[in-house]
This record gives sequence, structure tokens and C-alpha cells, in this order.
Amino acid sequence: MSELDTVSINTLRFLAVDAVEKAKCGHPGAPLGDAPIAYLLFHKLMRHNPANSAWSNRDRFVLSNGHASAMLYSALHLSGYKVSLDDLQHFRQWHSITPGHPERGDTDGVEVTTGPLGQGLAMAVGMAMAEKHLAARYNQPGHNVVDHCTYVLCGDGDLMEGVSHEACSLAGTLGLGKLILLYDDNLISLDGPTELSFTEDVARRFDAYHWHVQHVADGNDLAAIEQAIAAAKAVTDKPSIIAVRTVIGYGSPKAGTSKVHGEALGAEDVKKTKENLGWPADKFFYVPDDARKNWDTVRPRGAKLEAEWNALFAKYKQQFPDLAAEYERVFAGKLPAGWEASVPKFAADSKPVATRAAGNTVLNAIAAKLPELIGGAADLSSSTKTIIKDSGNFHLDPTGRNIFFGVREFGMCAAVNGMAAHGGVIPYGSTFFVFSDYCRPALRLAALMQTPSLFVFTHDSIGLGEDGPTHQPVEQLASLRAVPGLADFRPADANETAAAWQVAVERRKPAFMALSRQDLPVLDPAQRDILQGVRHGAYILEPGGASPDVILLAAGSEVSLVQEAAVELKSQGIVARVISMPSMRIFEEQSEAYKASIFPDSLPVLAVEAGSPMCWWKYVGRHGDVIGLDRFGASAPGTIVMEKLGFSVANVVAHAQKLVARSRALASGKGK
Repeated sequence: MSELDTVSINTLRFLAVDAVEKAKCGHPGAPLGDAPIAYLLFHKLMRHNPANSAWSNRDRFVLSNGHASAMLYSALHLSGYKVSLDDLQHFRQWHSITPGHPERGDTDGVEVTTGPLGQGLAMAVGMAMAEKHLAARYNQPGHNVVDHCTYVLCGDGDLMEGVSHEACSLAGTLGLGKLILLYDDNLISLDGPTELSFTEDVARRFDAYHWHVQHVADGNDLAAIEQAIAAAKAVTDKPSIIAVRTVIGYGSPKAGTSKVHGEALGAEDVKKTKENLGWPADKFFYVPDDARKNWDTVRPRGAKLEAEWNALFAKYKQQFPDLAAEYERVFAGKLPAGWEASVPKFAADSKPVATRAAGNTVLNAIAAKLPELIGGAADLSSSTKTIIKDSGNFHLDPTGRNIFFGVREFGMCAAVNGMAAHGGVIPYGSTFFVFSDYCRPALRLAALMQTPSLFVFTHDSIGLGEDGPTHQPVEQLASLRAVPGLADFRPADANETAAAWQVAVERRKPAFMALSRQDLPVLDPAQRDILQGVRHGAYILEPGGASPDVILLAAGSEVSLVQEAAVELKSQGIVARVISMPSMRIFEEQSEAYKASIFPDSLPVLAVEAGSPMCWWKYVGRHGDVIGLDRFGASAPGTIVMEKLGFSVANVVAHAQKLVARSRALASGKGK
């Protein structure tokens, strides 16, 4: 290692150490140990342009061990991204762009939000999947316009997390040759030496996954790390892992111990660490001139790389104008003109249809117009109905848009997030709704990042029947509706399902759909503007005349139930307004005037949904009521389970009658 390399690496180390020390919290250990890896990647090996962090053919870097964020921010600053020294000095502070863990959208150059261990690695798998698919779709002889690597740095904690097993197994199966994992093998976790909890042979594990495996004995040996990365890039049919033996907290008095993992070194140990590594102990956020000049070479190199690609793409555009136009469109996140005309409508006289089956019809119709739509299921494609019929198997042919994720729900959804963050695709993943519990951490990160990740969950209620309570979702709707920024869609019929797909694709934000196994009656699209209703989150299906007595509110399969109940109530002299609420999240985005038009204060509200009642009380108020589930389901035919647990016309009518009687008593003063 040259003297210039050493001073440049130490600059990176101590910017991170000083940021942590100034914040009085953070993780100095990993930056001290991993700085040579970050330097080699950002300064020399990665194809990236700090002046344009959105360049579509850039190499992607994911810091899966996101607690080492101070190192990433320092590398971004030194490389010339929009991260200043002042930003480093405000590490972990209110409204800074240098939060405690990397957040997509906050910081220029941060690809994905990381910190929940294992997810960064799984998202990197998704990025590599997107690259492989797009390369197969767009590259032409002599014109490799999609040709980049995904680098990910992870630690022991990432590899302990179950999602890493799911994602890395999938990556090996798919042969993701552009994925390079640098494993910070420092033998330490927060609780102490890894021998306490992590004694597996990582190399043999990844060899069994069909990865290319290498070791570097010294994390400060730049030549050895560079040679290993070159060897990894030469293996094009397998992902690669490079286990780099580093020393956590390198150079500090606490080096090699867990005490340097998750807290500031303290003034005295900062001083000793700087002295140990030949750094001025009295200087903070110091960038020596020679280090600055060395790091400053990153920007012109990046500009040159992008300019060369731009010239290649210009020739590509001349020879393949249609492909080039599509490439530019999908990476701009724009939808093709007129695509919405492909969204089908279902006639009111159609036979009842499960919304999962309707979803398949819609998916295939829009996929013909949206080549960027790609996804699959966690070994449930035939049940979730998420196969694109005119496309192939991604595993066998990377131009194929059907991904067989296997029984890896969490890994699937994290990979979907990585694909969405990569750009150029609209990815989806699907499974049974009850298994969304396996996926929840990835759904939460999708919402935090606001990536256009789509999740299709079927078998959405106790109505699925005989599989019983282990497979019947009850609390999942309320749980996921509570996630900020995650749009929910629980459509009542085939036409609401079509509208849900259209709105979800148009929004370019994370969303999930909860679709039925059982057949549901089809709403008449000629009688109401269902698309606009879904765009507003809730809408009036049956007005109930000028002065209705009660509002019946429902979502999904229970909408047809309350419609039937409204007919029965009318025969008893009670007029009901029927409201369908396919998306609570989108309804909450509407104006107060629109909300008031749906729920006038004067009318009692009865909400009906075969799930936890928690999220419905805000709409019914203390004078309303909810028919929901405060228990698990049961194993029996779906119609019987629904009836026995209160989802019958008779029960809805009985509850509505009580509400109306109470409302009339209150209005007359007798209910006080």
C-alpha cells in the first residue's frame, strides 16, 4: 500500500470517527476496519459518477451493515457527492442528510435504506436480478448498455439473519454473476466474539449456494482485495463472496473487541487511535491536501465513464431507436401513453369471480403494455394467480418476467425492493396474505424508501375456509394499514381489482393488495365510476336516497355482504347508504371536504370486515359499531366459517337495526 493510499484511507477513517465522536453516539468500529474496502471501491474500482448519482448504468453499492454509515457518508463526501463536511459534522442530528443509518432519498449516493441487518444484502440480490433482466432485454451485439455490478458490504450480523439465507440461496440459484459480496469477517458481534453464536463455515455455506468463494487474509491488503474483486468479476455465472479478515476498531485501544462496535470511542481513545495511525491528534474533520487531491480524481474518472456510456448509448439509439426509447422511458419512471386502455372492465352480468383470479386477468392485460412489469410468487404462483402467461421463466431465460422465488417470503419482498430501487422495472411479489408476517420488515422498508414495490397477497380472510386459522389472516390488514406510506388495496370485486392495479402502478409508490380466494359478485361499471372511487380510497356504492338512516361500510369481500344487507334493511323500512373502502391509506390522503361527503356526521356507521376491527373505529365513532374479528378463524368451508363468525346478512341487519334505533333515540332526546 502506498503512502498516498494510507493517508487517503486514514482520512476516510477519521472523518467517520470524528463524526461519531461529535454526535456522541454511533459505530466507529466498522469504519476503522472497513475503510480500505470502501476506499478501493469508491476511489478506483466502481463505475460511478458522483456528479450524477442517477446514472442508470452505474455500479450499485449497498452498505448492508448500515451501522457503518459514518464511513459511507465520508466516502460519498470525499468522492464528490452532495455530502459536505458540514453534513458530516451534523451526523445523526435533526434534519441532517447524514442520519444514523443510511436512508434512500436523504443522502445523495445512498442506494437503499439499510440498518435492519440482512435486508441490504437481500436488496442487493434484487438489484442484481434487475440488472440481469434488463441486460437480457436491452443489450445488443456490440452495445452493452446495461453492464454494471452490484457491490454489497456486510458483516457477521447480516449473515446470521434468516433473510440472508433466503436471498443468497436465491442468488446462487439464479446465477447472478454481477453480484459481489464483500464480507467483513472480523470475528466480532455486539455481544462479543462470534464464537458465542456464529460458528458456521461461511465459505462452505456459500459454496453450497453455488457462489464463487474467496478469502483475503488481511483487510489492509489493497492488492489482495483488488485481485479478489477482479477474479469475482471474471466469474460470470455465479455471484461472488469475498471474506475479508478485518480488525474491528483497527488502530484503536479497543481494537478487536465488541466494545468498539456501537459507541463513540471517547476523547482519550480518539486521541490514542490517531496517534497509533500517525494522524494529527489535535485535528478534527481533517482532510490533508494530498488526500483531497487523490480523492478528487474520482469525479473526473466518473464523468469520463458516463461520457463513454453516453456515446455508446447514442450509437445504440441510432441503431435500435425503439429499444432506446423504451429504455429511457422505464428508467425515467414514466408509463407508456395510453397504457391504461389495456386495463380490462368486467361486465356486471359476469359470473362471480375471485379477486385473485381477476387480478391475473388484469396483470396479463397490462403486462402486454408494460414490459417493465416483472415478478412472481413464493412458490405459490398457481394459487396467487401471478403468472404472466406470455413470458418465460427468469431462471431459464433472463428476458422472462416470471420469477420463481421459492418459499422465501421475506427474501422475495426484500429482493422486490432492491429491484424497485435499481430502476427500470416495476416489480411485484406475491404470497398468501397470512404470510405477509414473514415479509413485514421488507414492507416497512419499502414504505420508508417509497420505492414502487408491489405486493400481491391472496387468500385474504377467513373466507378461504378449510385450511383453518393458521392460514386465515385476521390481524394482518390492521397491521399493514398501520405502516406509514404503504398503500393498502382490498378490492370488493373484479372491477375494483382492475382499478387497484391501475392506481398502484400510476402512484409509483409501495402498495399491497389483499385479494380473495372465494368468488365475489361483479359490480356494474356502468352504474358507478369505480376507477375514480378507488382513486379516492372510498366511495358511495349505494347512495340510499336523499336521507339514508345508516351507513354500511365495508372493504373487500364484505362489500357484497353489506349490499345484500342493505336490500333486506330496505324491506324493513330502513334505508342504508353503502360505502366501499378499497384503500384506507388513499382515503386518508383526500381533502376534508371529500371525507365529509362520504361520512356526514349525522349518520350512524356500521363497518364490516372479516379482520381485526381496530382500524375501523375512527370511521364509525363512538355511536357506530364494527363487525370484525377479535379471535382467530376456524377450519371449515369458507361460507360456514363466515356465517358462524358473524359475517351474515342476518347479523349485519341486526347490528344496523340497533344503530338506527339508538340514533333515533338520541335524536329524540330519549337516548340521553
